[in-house]
Amino acid sequence: MTGNYLPCRFKSILLVGLVFFSTLTAAGETVKTVRPAIHPGINTDHLSRNLLRSIFGMRLRTWQDGPPIRVFVLPDDAPTHGIFTKQQLNVFPYQLRAAWDRLTFTGTGQAPIIVQSEDEMYALITSTPGAIGYLSEARIDKHVRVIHVD
Repeated sequence: MTGNYLPCRFKSILLVGLVFFSTLTAAGETVKTVRPAIHPGINTDHLSRNLLRSIFGMRLRTWQDGPPIRVFVLPDDAPTHGIFTKQQLNVFPYQLRAAWDRLTFTGTGQAPIIVQSEDEMYALITSTPGAIGYLSEARIDKHVRVIHVD
């Protein structure tokens, strides 16, 4: 019985150590803010968190004034994507992916357009009517509109 006890205790100590060191690493890093950004032609300045989730969950397909919504996202493993989903949508990237997969597999919707960089996302947001995506604060300028989330 002592043979099983020691490995479990060692695993517990190891787990506590990993949590401690990962907390130190996270505390030493600066967490960037990622904001939803839209094409300048869209006539809105703020959205509720639920409405933003509906847009990025691909359930809402048109803006209030009629144009279709074109959603752009970074790959699931991109750090900016993870920060956005957690900060603005209060979901994890895998939860968003599961929602997109469900829509795609059932034939009731489609996944958003995946871009490979913030530069590409910026270019598409500024040039695509009805576009929405997200950018780090350092990348936001007068050519995109930032959405405030209530």
